[in-house]
Amino acid sequence: MTITVSAFRWVPDFAKGQVRDLRVRWALEEAGLPYRTRLLGMGDQNEAAYRALQPFGQVPVFEEDGFVLFESGAIVLHIGERSEALLPRDPAARARAVQWVIAALNSVEPFAIQVALIEVFYADEEWAKLRRPGAVDFMRGRLAGLSAALGDKPFLDGDRFTAGDLMMSAVLRVLDYTDLVAEHANLAAFKARCEARPAFGRALEAQLADFDDRAAA
Repeated sequence: MTITVSAFRWVPDFAKGQVRDLRVRWALEEAGLPYRTRLLGMGDQNEAAYRALQPFGQVPVFEEDGFVLFESGAIVLHIGERSEALLPRDPAARARAVQWVIAALNSVEPFAIQVALIEVFYADEEWAKLRRPGAVDFMRGRLAGLSAALGDKPFLDGDRFTAGDLMMSAVLRVLDYTDLVAEHANLAAFKARCEARPAFGRALEAQLADFDDRAAA
């Protein structure tokens, strides 16, 4: 069986280490599953053949022997079905891990992206200056809730790293352009703990190695 993950050949510097194929690469590394990448050049994501696999023209797409899946959360959960490193065998613990994957994508990431877009793309726009305080305050509320849920545990469900921790820490990385995560010592430590995992290091190194600055020329 051969796993292929789509990724961009080039992105601007601020996006390196943030593109969502990193989450899938990380999950594959945690699960010990080898993969190869299908690198997309400028505009390739808009070709009909790719849109047939990913209707929104995004990455990643997961392909394995004719099976195709898109959306990083769905792919990480699919990989988790094959690895106790990501989804525990115990049904209750497994359900809680899935819960945190969905929480990361639904309850935290949309609001983190709002803040990141303002900080990175629209900081000088008048509407963004007006919107920023409300977006930041709402994000702070979400982080406060997450911090309370984490408490003094190493990971979201206790001592064991799961797909929920992978996805939540990946989402927290969206806020790297801010100091919001650092306002909660336990969240900053949780994020650092997840990023210190060897599987994350291998995934990040692989993503960065695939980028080719000449592709933008």
